[in-house]
Amino acid sequence: MLAGILVIWIIMDLLDADRGNTVVGWFHSAADWLAAWSIGLFDVAGHTLQVLLDYGIPAVVYVVIANVIAGRAFGRP
Repeated sequence: MLAGILVIWIIMDLLDADRGNTVVGWFHSAADWLAAWSIGLFDVAGHTLQVLLDYGIPAVVYVVIANVIAGRAFGRP
């Protein structure tokens, strides 16, 4: 779910969604909070690549963490 919020925000940002919209604003705030530790970790020239790095890295990290937790919870070796 956390990664989903980040992916939705990446899509909204890249499609230039109206940040004045309540739903878009919620996704932006949630994504900023979830990705606070990684925003600006890498400084690149293009906006698209910057958004993918700033929000994509935490999305991948959250998916990996969720898989590890699920694997341990459900007994996968």
